[in-house]
Amino acid sequence: MATSTHEFRIEGMHCGSCALLIDDTLDDLPGVHNTQTTMKKGHSTVELDTSTTTPTDIIAAIGKLGYTATLVS
Repeated sequence: MATSTHEFRIEGMHCGSCALLIDDTLDDLPGVHNTQTTMKKGHSTVELDTSTTTPTDIIAAIGKLGYTATLVS
């Protein structure tokens, strides 16, 4: 298992509920161990097993919610 932490910049969030929706969605993905999304900072930190879920998968899941995500680190 290759666990790593990645930070994503997220555009389009308008309130705290947006951040909660993103966290709930990412938590349902296989291999995601922890998420912390903040609307105020406009970013999400995700700890995941990259052998199961990749940063590209995270960006796609966030995109399906109507937000734009880019990998920061």
